[in-house]
Amino acid sequence: MAGDAVIFLGPPGAGKGTQAARLASELGYKKLSTGDLLREHVAGNTELGQLAKPIMDRGDLVPDDLILAMVREELAGLEAPQVIFDGFPRTIAQARALDKLLAELGIRLRGVLLVDVAQEELIRRLLERAHKEGRSDDNEATIRRRLEVYTQQTQPLVSYYQSTGALRHIEGLGTPEEVYERITGALS
Repeated sequence: MAGDAVIFLGPPGAGKGTQAARLASELGYKKLSTGDLLREHVAGNTELGQLAKPIMDRGDLVPDDLILAMVREELAGLEAPQVIFDGFPRTIAQARALDKLLAELGIRLRGVLLVDVAQEELIRRLLERAHKEGRSDDNEATIRRRLEVYTQQTQPLVSYYQSTGALRHIEGLGTPEEVYERITGALS
């Protein structure tokens, strides 16, 4: 089983979800979100879903081994996995476990794309999105807190992938088309 994987990292509001979806569509890759995987397993009442549901119902984080079992099952079900991870991994432990899993399955990590956007621009984008979508709970203080948590949690991951040589910084300012061109350039 040979294949390729791309990991998208970036703060809320950076546009990584939009760019990951477009890249997946244009390259014929499958976009994998662990949140989607969890919901699919719970809805399908799979064995893994049955293990995850009570944890999710309590509002707790689903343990890494359960998440990785779902990712393994998903990848093993693909003939020649071509995948984009959006929002995963989130920790060094998850990154190391994913590296090991990809190596086991013969999937090459093509790159880790960090979409960089200045904090003030992120706040502006998220406030605009909150207004458009009627998210009254997304105020500036809440958004700043989310960005702070993201930075604390993700900085070790950024350092980890930088040390492996897989990290590519993508300037997230500009039109979606300009950002997409930077992404495809970083992968070629």
